[in-house]
Amino acid sequence: MPENAASHFDPDTFHRRLNAHPSEDERGDHDLNPGTRPDGALRPAAVLVGVVARDGGPTVLLTRRTDHLEHHPGQISFPGGHAEDGGGGAEATALREAREEIGLDGERARVLGRLSPYVTRTGFRVTPVVAALTPPLELTPDPHEVAEIFEVPLDHLMDPANHRLGTRRAGGAERTFYAIAYRDYDIWGATAGMIVDLHRALSAPPHETT
Repeated sequence: MPENAASHFDPDTFHRRLNAHPSEDERGDHDLNPGTRPDGALRPAAVLVGVVARDGGPTVLLTRRTDHLEHHPGQISFPGGHAEDGGGGAEATALREAREEIGLDGERARVLGRLSPYVTRTGFRVTPVVAALTPPLELTPDPHEVAEIFEVPLDHLMDPANHRLGTRRAGGAERTFYAIAYRDYDIWGATAGMIVDLHRALSAPPHETT
């Protein structure tokens, strides 16, 4: 990505780069596993990719899901959920779900743009909404959905050296996924794929699409 773009987080620069070439081109689990895109209608959803302006350097807000959830139990994820009829679009969905899951005050969030929709093997079409989050953040996890809230340095997530490929059995077959390790956290699957897409969006020359 552009030199120092992660270390010196400038929301205006992020906004320009994210909106330089808005695209509805899908990304998804099927990028690494051709022929596995779900058939039929996809359920719309949105997640909030929150970049926190910390004095020690920007971080990205993530959660660990509780182990009893139907979809992606125990996995690392962005706060988010399925869209509701009349819910006001992806941005409103992402902010609403972040409030419900982690108690995020929408007044602390400035929406910067979207990434390409991400299709999951479980049949969701997820719109990642990128937002700048301004501390202080008084967060409280919903104990039904969120086991833990934590932050990862943006520098770490935007370093391509940390973007590895791994394999797991999912849906009865061996699947390839992006994976990013950080301390004791294993960030993989759709969440890691969206992080890799954020890197693409921020590092692409202005005249190129992501």
